[in-house]
Amino acid sequence: MEEQMSCIKQRLKNGESLIGTLISIVEHADIAKIIKASGFDYMLIDNEHGAFDYSALANMCTVSKAIGFPAIIRIPEPNRECILKYMDMGAAGLMIPNCESAETAKKVVQYSKYAPLGNRGLSFARTHSDYVAPVSAEEYMRQTNEQTIILCQIESPVGVENVNEILSVDGVDVCFVGPYDLSQSYNLLGQFTHPTITGAIEKVVEAAKAKNKFSGIYFSGSTDLMKHWMEKGMTLNLWSNEVSLLIASSKEALLKLRG
Repeated sequence: MEEQMSCIKQRLKNGESLIGTLISIVEHADIAKIIKASGFDYMLIDNEHGAFDYSALANMCTVSKAIGFPAIIRIPEPNRECILKYMDMGAAGLMIPNCESAETAKKVVQYSKYAPLGNRGLSFARTHSDYVAPVSAEEYMRQTNEQTIILCQIESPVGVENVNEILSVDGVDVCFVGPYDLSQSYNLLGQFTHPTITGAIEKVVEAAKAKNKFSGIYFSGSTDLMKHWMEKGMTLNLWSNEVSLLIASSKEALLKLRG
């Protein structure tokens, strides 16, 4: 099995702090090579807000897997069809947007993990296994279950309230905060340092520590905010996206050239 599948979870277990970036519109297969060359630890392909079709995602995941660079997919909804296809494409893991209950998390685990943990359909002649039939199907299934990472995104007061139950689901590895939607749901849009928002995020961080699991957050503005939560113990984080990075780099260079 490709080492990249286990890399992201093993690095977290080893105590590393990882930073990825979000892919929002660019669907070229080589985007994984570009993001890896930029120094990020992984990429998250956004198919909640994004409009990637199955073929585009398959090409992106194939290259990602081939170069040992983890690609996590944010799913549009917790249904069997898309989850099964994403896993068979070779995705390193899945993110569940706006997860508010253990029931939703259990459903995703059921569709993304093989028996006995879940009920993922069997099809080994796919990208996820490099088209090689495993010597032992049972061992391959066990390893894949262990290496696939599942993130539950906390974006509402209900999600914060239920974070302990969500993290208690066997197969869930990370509770990940979406601060923009979280602040909006508290009627405090963009007020990331408001005590209500920081208190909610702290509850997620502490719940993950108590369950011996991991937490993370996404920011696309101030690096100071990201560093603050990294220092608080968030270890699987997401910084910016390919569009914002391109615009920011271009503006900075052009300002110097024209200044």
